[in-house]
Amino acid sequence: MRYLDWLPPEATQITLVLFLAFLIGLEREERKAGGDHYAFGGVRTYPLIGLIGYVVAALANGDWAPVGLGFAVVAAFLLMSYWHKLGASGYSGVTSEMSGLATYLIGVLVCRELYWLATALTVAGLLLLEFKSRLESLARRIDPADILTFTQFLLLAAVILPLLPDEAIGRFQINPFKTWLVVVAVSAVSYGSYLLQRLHQGRDGLLLAALAGGAYSSTVTTVVMARRSAEAGSPRLYSGAILMASGVMYLRLMAFLALFNFALLQRLWPAFSALAALALLGGWLWSRSGRDGAAAGTAYQPKNPLELGAAVLFALLFIAMLVATRLAAQYLGAAGVYALAAVMGVSDVDPFIMGITQSTPALTPLPVAGSAILIAAAANNAAKGAYARALGSRETGGQSLAGLLLLAALGLLPLLWAL
Repeated sequence: MRYLDWLPPEATQITLVLFLAFLIGLEREERKAGGDHYAFGGVRTYPLIGLIGYVVAALANGDWAPVGLGFAVVAAFLLMSYWHKLGASGYSGVTSEMSGLATYLIGVLVCRELYWLATALTVAGLLLLEFKSRLESLARRIDPADILTFTQFLLLAAVILPLLPDEAIGRFQINPFKTWLVVVAVSAVSYGSYLLQRLHQGRDGLLLAALAGGAYSSTVTTVVMARRSAEAGSPRLYSGAILMASGVMYLRLMAFLALFNFALLQRLWPAFSALAALALLGGWLWSRSGRDGAAAGTAYQPKNPLELGAAVLFALLFIAMLVATRLAAQYLGAAGVYALAAVMGVSDVDPFIMGITQSTPALTPLPVAGSAILIAAAANNAAKGAYARALGSRETGGQSLAGLLLLAALGLLPLLWAL
């Protein structure tokens, strides 16, 4: 842009300050024109504040004390405006005053040649100002429990995880960082399914609840839906949903293998993909064949999956499974690992499979680990069929048991070939 070379660089900076501050002032002016409550400033005041920030930063010559003093002076004028607003209208919002302080900082940032940061601050401020009604509506819809749940997830992922050492410790070579990383990964999947169920509950969401619940725990989903089927009149709808939840289980396991042991994923993805597709498509077709509308909107109320006690319990179970798998592989060989897989599949496969990912291939050969995972998943499907038969209605339980036993048998077929 040689045609601008004759301009001093300060002219370009001042133009940018005026443009960004004018955008904020224009938005505030529109609020006043729209009959909004008392609003400080407009298309002239905000550009002036931006220029003040720019000039103070230029005269400070790298010293932050004058910039801070200028910020305090502008804040004092804005405080006077806020007092006047309280006395005149009783309206206590401080959005306009905070926008004025942000505009001062925009001028300072431009003077320090932090153009991207100044532009990003302006855009973020405009979005927050323009989306006022939508954001306030969202805040009214959010349950306080959801905020606590998100805070717990941040505690697990952003506070605890970085503090743990990333090195193997002890005889069993337990890595605290990788152990908690597994907890965070499982919690992230659980939290995602929890949010999906919260957003869509009561909207003909039984099949959606099955998909989201399968991403969290297909065992829990099976138990809950089996109990609900005892009060409903749609056995095919419920049994199909239970089968679909087990199909999502295979997708969840593939995601975990991709994160923690890609070599195992390479061995198991063809079988897992086929089983997931069969369960999802078969469950959907079966549920559609018997839909009579009786169970529309009967999705269960999701519970918070991120209780800190549950996270600590999962970490302990993971460590226990890791130790048990390594002991079985060391002293009992492949047969011991397979027996452990069958036993653990009766309850929850995640701790066992996550333990397998960490012990392979150092202590557990890849073929043995792949076979053990198939056995655990098949045993889990058979156990879920038994739970559905015991807890559900007669028809729902029988159909679920048949479908899950068939899925378990198909899941063992790959064992006929060397993995």
